[in-house]
Amino acid sequence: MVTLLILNIGTFMAVGFEKILLLYNPLTYPTADVISTYLYRVGIVSGNLSYAAAIGLFESVIGLTLVLSANAISRRTVGTSLW
Repeated sequence: MVTLLILNIGTFMAVGFEKILLLYNPLTYPTADVISTYLYRVGIVSGNLSYAAAIGLFESVIGLTLVLSANAISRRTVGTSLW
């Protein structure tokens, strides 16, 4: 169970991009904007690909940090870790 929890922690940042994108319009930007839809709007729609790549890299670094810290906490408390 701990191993599956560690592997799923990396997907905490994913919030269902497709469902939000289906109802996405300029009126819903203030309430429905998440990192994935903001990245889509800035990168694809506006054409600012370098800024979108930086946002995507930042999101990946946050996911990696979450997985590494969950692995370290699991190793200390339970004795089971991924590596």
